[in-house]
Amino acid sequence: MDEVARYLRPGTLNLRALPPLALYVHVPWCLRKCPYCDFNSHEKRGEIPEARYLDALLADLEAALPLVWGRRIHSIFIGGGTPSLVSPEGIDRLLAGVRARLPLEPGCEITLEANPGTFERQRFRGFRAAGITRLSVGVQTFDDAQLRALGRVHDAAQAKAALEEASRAFDTWNLDLMYALPGQTPAQLDDDLRQALAFAPPHLSIYHLTIEPNTLFAKHPPQGLPDDDTAAEMLDLIAERTGAAGLQRYEVSAFAKAGHRCVHNLNYWQFGDYLGIGAGAHGKLSFPHRIVRQVRYRDPAKYMDQALAGAAVAQDDEVAREQLPFEFMLNALRLKDGFELAWFTERTGLPLTAIQRPLQAAEERGLIERDLRWVKPTARGFDFLTDLQQLFLK
Repeated sequence: MDEVARYLRPGTLNLRALPPLALYVHVPWCLRKCPYCDFNSHEKRGEIPEARYLDALLADLEAALPLVWGRRIHSIFIGGGTPSLVSPEGIDRLLAGVRARLPLEPGCEITLEANPGTFERQRFRGFRAAGITRLSVGVQTFDDAQLRALGRVHDAAQAKAALEEASRAFDTWNLDLMYALPGQTPAQLDDDLRQALAFAPPHLSIYHLTIEPNTLFAKHPPQGLPDDDTAAEMLDLIAERTGAAGLQRYEVSAFAKAGHRCVHNLNYWQFGDYLGIGAGAHGKLSFPHRIVRQVRYRDPAKYMDQALAGAAVAQDDEVAREQLPFEFMLNALRLKDGFELAWFTERTGLPLTAIQRPLQAAEERGLIERDLRWVKPTARGFDFLTDLQQLFLK
């Protein structure tokens, strides 16, 4: 049985329509591996094998086409690693290759992650000319001592230069910050927020530093991490400062001006589909009777060999029916406005009865509010999001 027929055979789910489809492209190299990073990223030694990697990406995409035949791409996100290590000419070739193989929705959002350590004015303009519509700049903090402690290759001056150019070259862009850093005080965070908001970013992503397994920080934990009370005070400060700057919090870590929400990330949170290509890339694809998760080979050299041979997928698993309510809620409950109940059935192929009990339990505990159409986390539910999501675990 060929791959497509295997996915299309009868099953227990009933998806009447397929969700929107996005494309994620992973570039695995970076200038230096940060001690908190658990992504599939590899320090580059010498020049990255750009031409061969682009060949591999397009071969990977070509092999995946039968699985997404007839579907349009709503957004593209080029993440890493440090995708801005790829030349503007390389990005142009990649996007031309994507357009030649898949139809894009008019006005398709195309995001590129950029590290201020790779900043050159002409480079950012070259990305724009290549078809990138949205830049995401990984600043993390404007404090040079903190940047060194986080293993970042840029300093505050480079970050500011990159943000100035991003605001000139792009109509919409994102600034990434982190908080609850080692030794950080609320006053220091306030200074970071002041400097960030001075650039009037249309979108701000602010992440709590977490110590992930298999990272350098997990082996050698940094000293002076703020306690939970201080981190909560910091979050209140973030809400206050962003609100005053006209940025609305629409997801746990995301704040945006009207019309500047990230389409690609919204698709994740609304349990949409995404084809993931590149070393270690994850994907989620829906079919009329099943939902499948895929993972590409992680090691860049192995990935290139496999992709060029038409076999980039290392892992391919059907999501079990009983896991779907939790998987859906893990994403949808991150949205401040919550979700339409009809989405649950549309995106999982399950009846609403599958979540009736946990919804009732969540409402009784004051973690959600709902009507016949809509479910949204309360302020308490947003504060205790993990507890809320775990009610949907089978």
